[in-house]
Amino acid sequence: MPRLRDLGFTIGTSPTGALNAITDVAGVSVGHHTVVRDGPRVARTGVTIVNPRPSEQRFDLCYGGMHSFNGNGEMTGSHWLDESGLLGGPIGITNTHQVGLVRDVLVAAEVERDATSSWCLPIVGETYDGFLNDIDAFHLTAGDVRAAIDDADAHPDGAVAEGNVGGGTGMVCHEFKGGIGTSSRLVIIGDASYTIGVLVQANYGAREHLRLDGRHVGTSIDGNSVPLPTDPAVAGAGSIIVIMATDAPLLADQCKRLARRATVGLARAGGTGGNGSGDIFLAFSTANRVQMHSSAPFDVTSLPAGVMTPIFNAAAEAVEESIWNALCAAETMTGHLGRTVHAIPHDRLTELR
Repeated sequence: MPRLRDLGFTIGTSPTGALNAITDVAGVSVGHHTVVRDGPRVARTGVTIVNPRPSEQRFDLCYGGMHSFNGNGEMTGSHWLDESGLLGGPIGITNTHQVGLVRDVLVAAEVERDATSSWCLPIVGETYDGFLNDIDAFHLTAGDVRAAIDDADAHPDGAVAEGNVGGGTGMVCHEFKGGIGTSSRLVIIGDASYTIGVLVQANYGAREHLRLDGRHVGTSIDGNSVPLPTDPAVAGAGSIIVIMATDAPLLADQCKRLARRATVGLARAGGTGGNGSGDIFLAFSTANRVQMHSSAPFDVTSLPAGVMTPIFNAAAEAVEESIWNALCAAETMTGHLGRTVHAIPHDRLTELR
């Protein structure tokens, strides 16, 4: 499926990385496992794993921070991330009712990797796929989560599948088919080039609010052009998880500042943080390596606050484009109770250029 730039649209002014994906940040990898079947109960779901570092560097923690724009959602481990400013191990994203399963499997995988481990609080976020997925059937198994972990480990620094895959399989975005999307930006500060990569699981928003680089897409491609989902409650529900990675040397407080800028990209695409939406954002930096078991002081590097603005700008651009890559890659899907959510039509979209 084409991505946004394949359709002739460019968002912002900063250049992208080679893959225009979160995996342009060296060492970051993404894996998916998708579950689609029609019986005995309808499954349209999955799980996505983001590795902040390669497996051989798992004892090197990252500085990280999070921001909750609207908190009608879940992200396990977030209290400790907020307290310590440290992130270790894979990040999981799945559907609302199976956060616990993904969290438990990530704990088990960590124990297997490190026999001395006796404490683990993994990060797992969620969005609700119950419009297309029979969510109360609890389709995902431990084996499915393991498959996503293995997929991430098997594709270091690789291209990222988008749309109806992994945790994004059953998601709806602005009343079009949504799902997983990713993008990246390069920023020059002084003599150094830094990468900001974003991955979203987009499952939010009303059609009428949808914007593309300022264009009123949602009113141009309205319900008379492309049918809306049959349940009007979908427009006010859903959520978005945003994961940001960067190789810029940021400390925990700076990562939290960066995570807040996801709000700007979301707003540009038409997200307003509705009451029923869980809009939760996480950012981490791979630049400093914090040894998990170290007891001695260590040196870290940090960008000064005065040069953060270009990184903030790039992050907002990458979030907006990630949402649009999710929309462009997603395909029309029929699921639970025969409900159908239509993909955004590429031909109608290109007419708006």
